[in-house]
Amino acid sequence: MAEIPLLHVHDPAGVNPGRGAGIVPGASAAKGVRAVVAGAAQVLTTVGKRTVAIAAFLVLWEVAPRLGLVDRTFLVPFSDAVRALIELAENGQLWDNTRASLGRSLAGFGIAIAAGVPLGLLIGWYRPVAEILGPLLELFRNTAALALLPVFILLLGIGETSKIAIVVYACTWPILLNTVSAVRSVDPVLVKSARSMALPAPRLFAKVILPASVPTIFTGIRLAGSGSILVLIAAEMVGAKAGLGYLVNTSQQNFAIPDMYAAIIAISVLGLVFNQLLVTLERRLTRWRPAAGA
Repeated sequence: MAEIPLLHVHDPAGVNPGRGAGIVPGASAAKGVRAVVAGAAQVLTTVGKRTVAIAAFLVLWEVAPRLGLVDRTFLVPFSDAVRALIELAENGQLWDNTRASLGRSLAGFGIAIAAGVPLGLLIGWYRPVAEILGPLLELFRNTAALALLPVFILLLGIGETSKIAIVVYACTWPILLNTVSAVRSVDPVLVKSARSMALPAPRLFAKVILPASVPTIFTGIRLAGSGSILVLIAAEMVGAKAGLGYLVNTSQQNFAIPDMYAAIIAISVLGLVFNQLLVTLERRLTRWRPAAGA
């Protein structure tokens, strides 16, 4: 019986079921690593751009007193101020004074929001109200809050009430004016479209005017948030027994210069954290807005 020869099939694609479909090992992993490295480099570049000025300022603060460029008695190195800040935190003075300042600031800030936003919506929406209150608002908004501090102390005393009242006064104006501007700057096309659908005035206000006004209102709230801390610190330097402003003032009077700079650092950090919390809240409430440049 004749022997049947074996057939050798040529596979031009090089496909072998036992080895896989010609995929280069590690190619996918290398691509993923490159993507991770590129993303990390972009993040580091962004962080570097945002922190280089602060880092340069802190280095200058540290070096200038040590090199004798400024009198070290009056400007201590940054590391000495940080050391004093840690000591104030350990003995409890930092937390007690921060708690006092934060309580006053949040109380005045909350009252200003509760009063400024509704009043601003009312003035912006109803023209007769704006015509009546406009001259009075122009008078008071051009009067600096700290210029009225002696008046608040005379009328309300030197206790907590006058300090909270000055914060309310300082915070109300950016909130009120930005709210009025927000209502008046709503896109007229949106308003006309809603009215063409016979939308009642209350629903028009709730569904169109108010949502479109939120971003600008939050701009005023953020300005008021930083202002609430700054004005309060100045007010606490007059007749207060606790608070970061009180700590700055007493440290300066007792010539505890490192403690004074430590309190100033604490005020700066508190303002940054407060502002970042407001930015986060604004982003959550305005998710419907398209991203800038989109």
